[in-house]
Order: sequence, then C-alpha cells, then structure tokens
Amino acid sequence: MATIERTRTTVEDKLKDNGDKLNSVERFSNRVDAYAKHRPGYPPEVLELFEAEMELTEDSVIADVGSGTGLSACPFLENGNTVYGVEPNARMRAAAERYLARFDKFHSVEGTAENTGLPERSIDIVIAAQAFHWFRPEETRAEFKRILKPGGWVALIWNERQLNTTPFLTDYEQFLLKYANDYTAVRHDNISDLTLLEFFGKRFERASFPNAQVLDFDGLLGRAASSSYMPSAGEERFPEMEDELRGLFAKHAESGRITVFYDTKLFYTGY
Repeated sequence: MATIERTRTTVEDKLKDNGDKLNSVERFSNRVDAYAKHRPGYPPEVLELFEAEMELTEDSVIADVGSGTGLSACPFLENGNTVYGVEPNARMRAAAERYLARFDKFHSVEGTAENTGLPERSIDIVIAAQAFHWFRPEETRAEFKRILKPGGWVALIWNERQLNTTPFLTDYEQFLLKYANDYTAVRHDNISDLTLLEFFGKRFERASFPNAQVLDFDGLLGRAASSSYMPSAGEERFPEMEDELRGLFAKHAESGRITVFYDTKLFYTGY
C-alpha cells in the first residue's frame, strides 16, 4: 500500500485557538528520552487478542493515534503490519522515527486524534495506547469513523499500574501523590464505563492482561520522570524527589531490582 499523504492542514493551525489542547501536546516535550527508555511495553497476549477478536492479519493497516515514541506500534510492525503513527508532538514523533527506523512499513504522521490527516476509509484498525485521556472524545470518534474501512475496529489500550498489590507499590503511590501536579486528574482509572460507552457510541468489549517491569534504580527514576505530572530534571523539587525515591528503592529492592506490576487493559469495538 502506498504511503498515505497527510493533508496540508497543520496541527498548529488546528490547535492555535485551543490552549489547553496545545498544552497537552507539549507537556511531554522535556521527557521524551525518559519516556522512550523507561515506559513499559505490552504483553504478547495483546497481539493475540487482535488476531482472535479483530481479525488482525499481516495485511491489516493500523493507525496508532497518539503514537508517542513508538512503543505501541512496535508489536504490529514486528507482525508485518503497515502502521501510521499519528503524533502531534514533534520530539515524540522524532523519537519514534529513530526507534522504528528498521521498519519500512512505519509511516510517521503529524496529526491529532481529532485531525489525523489520514484519508477516509484507509485504516483497518485504529489503536490509541496511553493516549485516550488527552483526546476530545466526540471529535475523535467522528475522525476514527471517517478513517476506518467498513468493518474496521477501534481499540483503546493502556498499562494501569497496580496501586497496592505489593508494599513497594503502596509506598510508591503515596510518593507520587506527594510530588505530582495533576496526577489524580489524568489517571486512566478516572475513565469510566460511561465515558467509554459515550465515546464508542455502542457496546464495547474489554480485556485485561498482567504486565510488569523489573527496574534498577536508574530505571525506576526514569519511569517516574517520564510521567508528565512529576518534576523533571532541572526543576526545584527534582533532587528532593530523587532522594526520597532512592530511599524507597533501598527499602524494597531485592538483588538491586524493583518489580512494578501493571494491568494492560483494552477496550474495543467494531464499526
């Protein structure tokens, strides 16, 4: 399939009158390296579900909307799929282009969930991983339906960190609440079934799979720093945050490692 050409309308033109949305686009700009290195990937069961439930084959064309640094696109590219990574943040987009340069079926697209720039009826499956909470749902639903082929699918995916299943995770949650800015406002568990039902506009399916990261201290610090609600290197509270995290690591680490457990959640429907 030929590379899909983006429309001429730029992201900046679409966002110039919407300061809140532009802020959500740029809030990861100073965290790209940490995000690329220290965010968790996705378990193999995710791709298996797409094959079993959404008729995924090597020929399926995927739009990964809010594709970030390319973590969510990678399993589909390894499966042989053509993937259009739609991402408004230039630094994130550049990181994905470097990370996925080995895949000739990856196409990097400047766009948003509400204005992907992709042609009508060009996509078999639209995914959004770790990104739905930044979208304007009504406009996004209309855009996803526009770019989907008849019988296509939409799937929302995110890794939801377990909050209290281990002593470390219990302490880590309190650590985040102490140092974060708008953490409680942007957590994925704020997304209700009603929100999802209104977005999909119809009955949807769900699935959940266990996932985990095993991290040394640098990895744990990078994981914390990759979150947009946490102080970043150079900010006044960062040294204090780092010292407290080092204490948590020393308290809970086993053989120099900490395990962070997640539930990888999927919500999907066909159109």
